[in-house]
Amino acid sequence: MQANDGLSSANMSLKALSVIKQTGHSSIAKFPSPLIPSGHLLNIMMKQQFLLASFSVFLLSLHCANTFAQSPVAAPAQAPAAVVAQPPAATPTQAAAPHGITNVTKILEKAGHFTIFIRLLRSTQEENHLFSALNDSSSGLTIFAPTDSAFSELKSGILNTLSDGDKSELVKFHVVPTFLSTSQFQTVSNPLGTWAGTGNRLPLNVTSYPNSVNITTGLTNTSLSGTVYTDNQLAIYKIEKVLLPKDIFASKAPAPAPMAPAPEKPTKAVPAANVESPVAPVDTSGAVIFTRNNVVGSVGVVAAALFAL
Repeated sequence: MQANDGLSSANMSLKALSVIKQTGHSSIAKFPSPLIPSGHLLNIMMKQQFLLASFSVFLLSLHCANTFAQSPVAAPAQAPAAVVAQPPAATPTQAAAPHGITNVTKILEKAGHFTIFIRLLRSTQEENHLFSALNDSSSGLTIFAPTDSAFSELKSGILNTLSDGDKSELVKFHVVPTFLSTSQFQTVSNPLGTWAGTGNRLPLNVTSYPNSVNITTGLTNTSLSGTVYTDNQLAIYKIEKVLLPKDIFASKAPAPAPMAPAPEKPTKAVPAANVESPVAPVDTSGAVIFTRNNVVGSVGVVAAALFAL
């Protein structure tokens, strides 16, 4: 529609121009001036045509400007939609931890009062062992976590006397490689196997009662004092004594004090009068000879008297 209006306006302008040209030519032709030479007249006619052509271009410019002003403003070009870069697929070394894997040390830190046990988990690298086990194992884990007060009951400095291997075994002795709920303690078989192993040197026996669960190791006797965390894969129970395996602490137990000797029975005093003093040996050989001589003499006197009768 706007294009048709533009053509109509252009046609009108051209018609007006032709009329003016005709009028100008006729005027000049109709009223020739005898005083103007023909060459000069030609120049005047060329100037008139130039002016008419310039005026026509001016009119056409005005028309075009009016047409552009009335045309709707073109909508600005829309910027191309931003392309969101997709994150690269995780490589085997960048693979994120599977959903549901729990962090044992974080759980204990949140619960509080397990500072020493957490320190042992980290210093022995058993923290990483727990993470791997929870990721790979389908049977779950059960952890008996001693509180800080439980460690304070140990002999002062005893943990510092343990080797790195003994510390690792101590931590493993508190981990059962299967998930045990509180109700499953009623049917579990003794002795329980732990990460530290099994056997006479590493006994761990559990006895379930209606309102408590008792744990014994041969050196430790304690009970579960609460549940720190539990789900279908991991159970952490709080205990108030450190579970001491015989394999480590039986030889470190203080030797029993030697028994005091039995008191001796007092002897009765012997009276001085009854005590015989030692008698010096007496030489009786002379007395025996003297006695023998006397007997012989007496026999001789008796024999002489008999012969005299």
